[in-house]
Amino acid sequence: MSNVSSFVKRVRDIMRNDAGINGDAQRIEQIAWMLFLKVYDTKEQDWEFDDENYESIIPEECRWSNWAHDESGKGLTGDKLLDFVNNSLFPTLKALPVDANTPIKKAIVQTTFSDANQYMKDGVLLRQVINVIDELQLDDYKESHAFGEIYENILKELPSAGSAGEFYTPRAVTDFMAQMIHPKIGEHMADFACGTGGFITSWLKELKKEVKTTDDEEAYSNSIYGIEKKQFPYMLCITNMLLHDLDVPRVFHDNSLLRDVLDYTEKDQFDVILMNPPYGGSEKNEVKNHFPADLASSETADLFMSVIMYRLKKGGRAAVILPDGFLFGTDNAKIAIKKKLVSEFNLHTIIRMPGSVFAPYTSITTNILFFDNTGATERTWFYRLDMPEGYKHFSKTKPMKLEHFAPAVEWWNNRQELTEEGFDKAKCYTAEELADRNYNIDLCGYPHEEEEILPPKELIQQYLEKRNSLNADIDRTLKQITDILGIDLTEEG
Repeated sequence: MSNVSSFVKRVRDIMRNDAGINGDAQRIEQIAWMLFLKVYDTKEQDWEFDDENYESIIPEECRWSNWAHDESGKGLTGDKLLDFVNNSLFPTLKALPVDANTPIKKAIVQTTFSDANQYMKDGVLLRQVINVIDELQLDDYKESHAFGEIYENILKELPSAGSAGEFYTPRAVTDFMAQMIHPKIGEHMADFACGTGGFITSWLKELKKEVKTTDDEEAYSNSIYGIEKKQFPYMLCITNMLLHDLDVPRVFHDNSLLRDVLDYTEKDQFDVILMNPPYGGSEKNEVKNHFPADLASSETADLFMSVIMYRLKKGGRAAVILPDGFLFGTDNAKIAIKKKLVSEFNLHTIIRMPGSVFAPYTSITTNILFFDNTGATERTWFYRLDMPEGYKHFSKTKPMKLEHFAPAVEWWNNRQELTEEGFDKAKCYTAEELADRNYNIDLCGYPHEEEEILPPKELIQQYLEKRNSLNADIDRTLKQITDILGIDLTEEG
């Protein structure tokens, strides 16, 4: 695995010299479609070995081993390579004949390339990148998270990748959530904004421990379901699944918010949902119209919470990452969503995470909500996970590790209320207490956080949310006082 960092550096250094590549996001996307074809070609060789009747959906001249692999040094390069990739390879793969009867493992090629882009303009440099990618010995990576490691290194090496909208959920967080959810053979797990597949791979890693028989193995392979809206994370996810030996990855290039939630039936529901929904986005009315009026928030994360609630099977379990704004938000839609969550689901645990978990991609402070579909909430535990000793904040060079969740795991298994320096670190609240707060559930937070300089938009949004929350608290307190005193403030004079 030591060659992963050098692989990323070599590819990046070559691409820097190409006039067609503009920014880190394009570099990642360029790497993504080539990695996919390399991995897919490796898988097809396995499928051909196992099934002598296997026929590739890709025409022979477009298969990686027939145009990219170049042992002799006489492969296509320069203008001839550019012409082939731009005018033959991409048009062919985008137009592959796919219908409802096409097997998933074949259909994913067309889906992967439907919105993919080829940015490079120098055919000699393109050949150099292809040669580096072709050197990867993917067969050696099968029992590891190699592709995840490659992608993590890509993001680390490309510092502004997060600003292009791709926030990578740290592996420590996805692994912790998967462990706490306790996967079981026969269960089906979903992520409706799956990105590159971090939650899926963490789920598979935990579920693998339960595999004992060939039937278990089949159940394991069929246990996941993912949807990803953006093209290149989708491409990376499909590649990731193939590397994890899921020959038929049920991951779809789609938008989870473009279906009426009231149309979901039991067959659309899942035993487990693990997610870090996109947040900070603002959705148009055409998206909001897919939700009941009281739940029709313009905030993307809010809408995903509604999707999750409608698609969680009776008895099912969920773990979802949400920003602080969801906890203390007091707009009507947020309150309605939180009321539905508490009154119809068992919101049993909220883990408050330190602010720099997603550094350097975003400074937004986040939380993990654990809930299940076993009935209404009776009580909710809040636990604040503090920074580990020796850390002022997490960063690219000092990222969060799974071991940093050890205090939370220890507390999880022996729950008790905790205070530190006079502030609540862990505390249990009844559903009635949450309702009395008008579902402002910003509890057991961080009392001594240093002032952090945020981007202007984030800062303004944070202040507006806090002001609305404070106004709601003041209004609630005033009402309690006036009710006690029998004063009607609406009366004139």
